[in-house]
Amino acid sequence: MDEWLGPHDLARASGVSTDTLRHYERLGLLRGTTRTASGYRRFPPGTVARVQVIQRALAVGFSLKELAGAFGQRERGGVPCQRVRRLVGERLAALEDRLRDLTGLRDEMRGLVQEWDVRLAATPKGQRAQLLDMLVGFPALDSGARAPSAPRASTSRQNPATMNPKKRKAADTTASLRSNS
Repeated sequence: MDEWLGPHDLARASGVSTDTLRHYERLGLLRGTTRTASGYRRFPPGTVARVQVIQRALAVGFSLKELAGAFGQRERGGVPCQRVRRLVGERLAALEDRLRDLTGLRDEMRGLVQEWDVRLAATPKGQRAQLLDMLVGFPALDSGARAPSAPRASTSRQNPATMNPKKRKAADTTASLRSNS
């Protein structure tokens, strides 16, 4: 893509909202933005690829601050590769730990559900089975590992730049529907 893009075209081409682009620009993640005579932002060729890199870096656990630091170091002629590698290695180790915890939790929950099924089958209809009281004594539940919660309706507005792409697209669609109604 060899032509400069306006924010709406860039947002559409890269799959993010214009609010996200503005946020990235404020953080210094998008460089080289110019303004037309009438004040409209124009993004240079290659910005779609840059936004895609940002989105993928967020997916592997980078914070926007860490990413801005790496990009800044690179743009000043530095070589952030070792730091980038270390950060991703740390994220991978944390993910491995989390997966181990979640695997133990899943196994405990399977056993719990089986015990609950036995308890429910033995409990007369209309009587309490005291299922929640059975949660005591399951070691994986004591370790701090938590099962993912059921989705909740949120009344607060999350920063679009920190949302995963699917949530952001859903939020953008919801906001668009609200403004059209």
